Amino acid sequence: MGAEQSKGKAKITAQDKAILDMKVQRDKLRMYQKRVQVVLDREDALARELLLKGDKKRALLALRRRKYQEQMIRTTDDQLFNLQHLMETIEFSLVQKDVIFGLEQGSKVLTQLNKEMRIEDVERLADDTAEAIAYQNEVSDILQSNMTAEDEEAVLEELEELERQEADRLKLDLPRAPNGVLPDKEIVEPEEEPEEEPEEEPEVEEEEEEAEEEEEEAPQRSRNNPMLA
Repeated sequence: MGAEQSKGKAKITAQDKAILDMKVQRDKLRMYQKRVQVVLDREDALARELLLKGDKKRALLALRRRKYQEQMIRTTDDQLFNLQHLMETIEFSLVQKDVIFGLEQGSKVLTQLNKEMRIEDVERLADDTAEAIAYQNEVSDILQSNMTAEDEEAVLEELEELERQEADRLKLDLPRAPNGVLPDKEIVEPEEEPEEEPEEEPEVEEEEEEAEEEEEEAPQRSRNNPMLA
């Protein structure tokens, strides 16, 4: 009876195991794609912030890291698709080694991609501490050895585009000058005040002269008129 039960069990072949591993990896990749998007968005924002501060070197590092992560996802996805296509179109025994090797590589990439999804690592790209600078140099060395010339060129073009976008945004934030011609201001000349006529001084001198003449004439009149004497 035990022998009959063992005969009834389906034997798991190497191909079955490869198909299962491939499905697991593709599911993980889909999950990582959603999670890593948060990191990619933060790297883009950080690159813009660093550009505004004039730190072009670190902005370029953030963009390189972002490009590298995008490339990892795209390469792993393409590789899994190709492996699935091989298994469906070619006898598995002929491509078994390639499939197994591809799955091993895919597993390593997914493990590495899982390490790339920490936001705190993104923030370290902008820190000035000795530890952060050492980490930045390490990341820069890894990226330089893993990115192609085409990837580097694409990153430089992206940096130039970000610079243009930030420059345009700064122009929009500045207060705009009025489009129309400003009306000429009327120059109001101060009204001239009428000149005040000088006040006539009282004729004091004339009165004094008249009084003196009267005093001089008084004795004369007295002499002429004895009645006044």
